[in-house]
Amino acid sequence: MARWTTTDIPEQTGRTVLVTGANSGLGLQSAQVLAARGARVLMACRNAEKGREAQRLVAAHAIAEPELVELDLADLGSVQRAAEDIRKRTGDELDVLMNNAGVMAPPRGSTEDGFELQIGTNHLAHAALTWQLMPALRARPGARVVTLSSIAHRGGSLDIDDLNFQRRRYSPSRGYSQSKLANLLFAFELDRRARRAGLDLRSIAAHPGMSGSELALNSLRARSLPDALTSIARPFNDLITQSVAQGALPQLFAATDPAATSGSYYGPDGFAEIRGYPTRAKTTSTAQDTRLAERLWTATEQLTGVDADPR
Repeated sequence: MARWTTTDIPEQTGRTVLVTGANSGLGLQSAQVLAARGARVLMACRNAEKGREAQRLVAAHAIAEPELVELDLADLGSVQRAAEDIRKRTGDELDVLMNNAGVMAPPRGSTEDGFELQIGTNHLAHAALTWQLMPALRARPGARVVTLSSIAHRGGSLDIDDLNFQRRRYSPSRGYSQSKLANLLFAFELDRRARRAGLDLRSIAAHPGMSGSELALNSLRARSLPDALTSIARPFNDLITQSVAQGALPQLFAATDPAATSGSYYGPDGFAEIRGYPTRAKTTSTAQDTRLAERLWTATEQLTGVDADPR
């Protein structure tokens, strides 16, 4: 495809978009761009203070006033409350769900529900949110679910019987790769099930390459490393990554462009998909394993206690 940029985004007036993790990085950039193109943007954020500051930034160039939604993906109770709030606010009509938020390679931790932090936040909570918002997505012709994965999925494997690393040795990078592989498996399985159910819904995955967001730096902060080391890491991070604005292009393409097809995966077109403009991205054979995806779908339903939709 040609070098796609935000100038190629069609008019978004009349569309309602929910972006998780909209207070910083790729989520904030996506919210700003979509609001400036006319979309009604719901900004799902965990931290209220940071959310309000991000809301002001988005509102500065928005056509429709952006709205804050309280959402803590490390708490399934919060996910349920957010889904109920969103359905009520939107009159059960949602055009785009952008599953953007995530944590990257923190020390071992757990969600409020006892899940390993990365699989719980990055996959299980987003799956639960997606399923609980399906009535609102079903109501809008051509609705889209955009799920953010990563080139790190290539280093991941998935043990359905040990998603929480209760038997396997945990490492932060291994946990992150597993969660990003789960994101891809979920996105592809949602596409297959939606098509079998005859739904007018696109499930699309995307990744930002290596983007200069706060994700990697937050990982360092979570390890309680000295401030001096974090200060050194920032310019290095800036050197090897592309801008957040560039990194957000694949997910914006997936959310808005008529040519973005369901069941596809988009990322940067440059060397090793590290930087560049949106194009079809490569996946591992594991990410395309339909049997594994079905097992993950079932396990996710059992772990979250949320009814899968479509079943």
